[in-house]
Amino acid sequence: MKTKREDNNDEDEGREFPDLKRQKKLDESSPPPASLAFENALHTLASYDDDDDEKEEEEMKEASGLRGREDNRRAELNGHRDEEEDDDDDDPHQEANQVKRSRLVEVRRDCPYLDTVNRQVLDFDFEKFCSVSLSNLNVYACLVCGKYYQGRGQKSHAYTHSLEAGHHVYINLRTEKVYCLPDGYEINDPSLDDIRHVLNPRFTREQVDQLDKNKQWSRALDGSDYLPGMVGLNNIKETDFVNVTIQSLMRVTPLRNFFLIPENYRHCKSPLVHRFGELTRKIWHARNFKGQVSPHEFLQAVMKASKKRFRIGAQSDPVEFMSWLLNTLHGDLRTSKKNSSIIYNCFQGELEVVKEIPNKGFFEKRENGDDQNNATTADGHADVILETCRMPFLMLGLDLPPPPLFKDVMEKNIIPQVPLFNILKKFDGELVTEVVRPRIARMRYRVTRLPQYLILHMRRFTKNNFFIEKNPTLGEFYAFLNGIRFLNSSKKAGILLR
Repeated sequence: MKTKREDNNDEDEGREFPDLKRQKKLDESSPPPASLAFENALHTLASYDDDDDEKEEEEMKEASGLRGREDNRRAELNGHRDEEEDDDDDDPHQEANQVKRSRLVEVRRDCPYLDTVNRQVLDFDFEKFCSVSLSNLNVYACLVCGKYYQGRGQKSHAYTHSLEAGHHVYINLRTEKVYCLPDGYEINDPSLDDIRHVLNPRFTREQVDQLDKNKQWSRALDGSDYLPGMVGLNNIKETDFVNVTIQSLMRVTPLRNFFLIPENYRHCKSPLVHRFGELTRKIWHARNFKGQVSPHEFLQAVMKASKKRFRIGAQSDPVEFMSWLLNTLHGDLRTSKKNSSIIYNCFQGELEVVKEIPNKGFFEKRENGDDQNNATTADGHADVILETCRMPFLMLGLDLPPPPLFKDVMEKNIIPQVPLFNILKKFDGELVTEVVRPRIARMRYRVTRLPQYLILHMRRFTKNNFFIEKNPTLGEFYAFLNGIRFLNSSKKAGILLR
């Protein structure tokens, strides 16, 4: 129901605005639109968009704040750098001077503790390990007591030993520089040169050439005389098989001259080669403090290289050790271009081996009564198969005749003596040697090329399941055995001694 006032107002509006009145009537007559089911969802989406805008604005503000802080920090750092650059411009060599001052060591010649050096206790044949930390880095030797200690800083074992024991003179085992601790200055005195030579013996090529001509005896600190190159080797513990091998190799002049100069094998990285060279220089050094040398470092290298096949405290065969040593040294010294080394140049020869193997097929046909059993080959050997080959060798093994089984009238075993000439007939190309392993065969040997130095060994020991038996047969060597000459011809190869 409308009041009179509302009707009057409508009439006035209809008079003034007839179009509005018509539109209003149409709206009232048309049905209202249906309500949407997701009306509230639209409200939530709108609110979410608003939140995102607010978050983005906050993130932008935070980012701008962080950028401002970073700019401030950069400005501060640049200011500090500018100040440091200004300081560096004032003194550009300040850091270099500080490093030089820290590394600079005072060098003096007038050390008051040089009279405490005791050369009687110095022994550089053992491994260079600290006696406290067992480290091999930066090791010093005390020249008063002979012990090894690590470092020379204020917290090092050498520094502590100098304060506790009152021993002040130390030598660096690698650089050979002598220092006074705890003062820390370096001692440069010519009276210590003999210690440096014992620590690391040196030879020039002129001295090496004069070794065989110089037969002057040297004197040790204890007053004993020794001849360089003929010194004794300490038997550490059942290592005599190593000592006899080293003593025999030291008589080979080209091998000795090669290892006396470290520049010849500086390219080699094998510890065994370098330890063998050090031992060679110590044996031939004429200014040793003692008349004997201890091969301790060399034995440690042998144990490591052989994987404890040859070790301290276990007896081994000298022939087996020499064979292993020569082959190992050759493998370490040979170059990639040529399969040659000082070992092969001195000891390698060539051997011709003729093997006669029984022909099993021939004997089977003979047992079966075949008509072709009498047929022979062109060389007249149908019952055997001949195999000829040439092989290199580093040493030759000589077979000794077996000892007699019965005793003589005096109830003693007779020890036979065999001339070396008879034993060497094995390699004349005519003497037949029967072998069982790896198969039954008859062997003939002939040396086609002699090495510069020939190594002969007699097979005295035979091993069975129960024990090792030694053959006591003696070989007669001539007093003047200058060499062996092989006469090679198309028909005959012989061995002559002169």
